[in-house]
Amino acid sequence: MADKKPRVRKVETVRERNEKATLKAEANASKVKKQPVRSTARTIGKPLGVVAKPFKARPVRFTAKWIGLILVPRYFRNAFKELRQVTWPSRRETWKLTFAVLIFAVIFGFLVTVTDYGLDKVIRRIVLR
Repeated sequence: MADKKPRVRKVETVRERNEKATLKAEANASKVKKQPVRSTARTIGKPLGVVAKPFKARPVRFTAKWIGLILVPRYFRNAFKELRQVTWPSRRETWKLTFAVLIFAVIFGFLVTVTDYGLDKVIRRIVLR
C-alpha cells in the first residue's frame, strides 16, 4: 500500500480574512438601497413625533450641524468616531483578560514584597550596625 500524505489544512491569515470581509461588505453595500436624507429624517421622526419635526427641515439640520461643530470640541468628536470603530471583546474574552490581569497583579505584588523584605534585611544588617 502506498503511503498517504497527511492532509494539511491551509490556515487563513488575518489579511485574507479582512480582504474577504471587505469584499463581502462591498457586495452587500451595492445591494442595499441607499435612502435619501429626507426619508431617513422621516423614519427618525415617526417615533419621536413632534420633537423631531423641526429637524426634518434642511436649514435646521444645516444650522444644528454648524452649532454642534462650534460647541462640541474636536477632541470629543474624534473620540466618539474612534469609539464607534472599536471592536469590543466578548464576555468570555473579557473574563479571560480580567483573570490574566489579576494573576499578573498578584505575582507582581508578591515580587515587590519579597524584594522589599530582602532589601530591608540587607540595609538593617549593613547600614544600621
